Amino acid sequence: MLDSELKSKINHLWDKFWSGGISNPLQAIEQISYLIFIKRLEDEENSREQNAILKGEKYQTIFLDKEGNYEESYRWSKWITFPSNEILDHVRDEIFPFLRRLGGEESLYGKYMKDAAFTIPTASLLVEAVKIINDMHIKEQNRDTKGDIYEYLLSELKTSGKNGQFRTPRHIIGMMVELVEPKVGEEIVDPACGTAGFLVRAYEHILKSNTSEEFIQIYEDGSEGNFKADRLSVKQWDFLKNNTLYGFDFDQTMVRISLMNLMMHGITNPNIKLLNTLSTRYNEENCYDVVLANPPFKGSIDQSEFSGKFTVSTTKTEILFLELMYNMLRMGGRCAVIVPDGVLFGNTKAHKQIRQKLLEKCRLDAIISMPSGVFKPYAGVSTGVLVFTKGEPTEKVWFYDMEADGYSLDDKRTFIDGNGDIQDIVEKFKKREAEDFEDRKAKCFFVPFEEIKQNDYDLSISKYQEIEYEEAEYEEPEIILRKIGALEDKILVGVDELMELLLENK
Repeated sequence: MLDSELKSKINHLWDKFWSGGISNPLQAIEQISYLIFIKRLEDEENSREQNAILKGEKYQTIFLDKEGNYEESYRWSKWITFPSNEILDHVRDEIFPFLRRLGGEESLYGKYMKDAAFTIPTASLLVEAVKIINDMHIKEQNRDTKGDIYEYLLSELKTSGKNGQFRTPRHIIGMMVELVEPKVGEEIVDPACGTAGFLVRAYEHILKSNTSEEFIQIYEDGSEGNFKADRLSVKQWDFLKNNTLYGFDFDQTMVRISLMNLMMHGITNPNIKLLNTLSTRYNEENCYDVVLANPPFKGSIDQSEFSGKFTVSTTKTEILFLELMYNMLRMGGRCAVIVPDGVLFGNTKAHKQIRQKLLEKCRLDAIISMPSGVFKPYAGVSTGVLVFTKGEPTEKVWFYDMEADGYSLDDKRTFIDGNGDIQDIVEKFKKREAEDFEDRKAKCFFVPFEEIKQNDYDLSISKYQEIEYEEAEYEEPEIILRKIGALEDKILVGVDELMELLLENK
């Protein structure tokens, strides 16, 4: 929950980047991320140095030049005081090379800074950005605020990316996380992680689930925070920080943003890798307890990159990702994934095969049909959320027809209540086994597996939903004709009166 002053500073920073020649939001976030990352290095260095002093241990600084000598000018607090005619060259020619060699290629820093390019074009823009980040830091004294700062930055990603990439709305992510309920001790993955929104929300869900009620704060907008996770043991904390969250993406920029997003939320060593999980280079199976994803909808992959892990013969990424997620899950593992509507009713052999697999080798728990405006302004495609559990066949599928998500469904996506049907979906999903849900005229209902099988494994809600039509009552034809005649008479009278007025004014 950011206050208006902090939001104003961030907006001002956006304006500076825009007027300074960096109009691409993705590029701007990347450059801002680098600066935040550089500042964090000194903050963490100071903390480690203090701990070493308290323990009476010798501390080795990370700020070393090529020869291994201490270089004070690599510290944020030092180089930001340089004259404006020196600061840009120093960051580009000294700080960035230092960051690339920090910790070696396999270190977090090495992964983060691989192929990183410093593109801030002017010293004045760099000085302004540094000043605003310093001002922001005054208020970012806790994990919640640091994470919220970065989430607010990411909210500016309003332009669609390549291959169907776009940022999933935060409230939709929240709904999906609530549906699969990740727990401490489980391993969670997003095979096409983008900005790591699903991983961050899963982390927050676990923190909240293990925080005593007296610590949780409710802010003015109804959101919650201050999740201390006081119920977690030291061992559980260690597992959560180091062995819980995993993400993959084939876009280096997205990997950098994911790493920064997780670090800003308190994950100091994120497990994010640059890797196309559909390619032969990815071979993990039965490794994860929870999969959360909104994989690319469009695009295809070269057949030469396939491995033997796919049994469905297709190049459509939305179908391949579904089989990939099935392969990634351990027995009993849970998945919530966004798919385009075409996956639910497509009549190709591949479409039918993947639906059959989800129904017969998994328990397909739910299909939530979302309105087409949910992903505007990026795309107007209709989508659905699939929720399934690996390892047991489906007996019946729970369908829900989402009509609203709490925002207007036009390109403006104006805030209404931020919730729409979401709370109802989560509540009814969790108690679905205790309810009949037989009325197919309602928003949600069950459909038996055998009925779906008879319909060629069609999973579109329209196939099973019953629409109640209201019988319209029409007047008798002679009454309608009399009314038309009366209306014509009035028009003629009006025309006559208008003609008389024109003649009088001649």
